[in-house]
Parts: sequence; C-alpha cells; structure tokens
Amino acid sequence: MTVAEVAVRLGTTERFPRRLIAERRIRFVKVGAHVRIPESALTEFIAAGTVEPITVEWSNGKAVA
Repeated sequence: MTVAEVAVRLGTTERFPRRLIAERRIRFVKVGAHVRIPESALTEFIAAGTVEPITVEWSNGKAVA
C-alpha cells in the first residue's frame, strides 16, 4: 500500500504514516525511491494498538475486578 492509501485507511494525513516509517514503528518495503507498507503490516499495527474492553462486575454497589 502507498503512504496515501495507508493514511486514508487510518483516517489521518500522510504525515502520520511517514512518521511511523521514520520511527521504524511499522514494517515497510523500499522499492527504489518508493515506500510501500504491506497490508499485513498495517493490520498488525492496528491490532497492536487495539484495547479490548473489560468486564466490570458489581457486588454490593461496588465494582469488583
């Protein structure tokens, strides 16, 4: 995927994926002067940042972990 395509998928500007690349926070492939991000790398990046909700149980009006 191009940087522009990744930006659209993430709902950001192109600056954000370029920063991820510069900081080596996402896998990428250089093809000559072009940079491409594999779709699997983007999926992994999104999954790594996903926070699952917790289940809160209540007992006597108090939250119990």
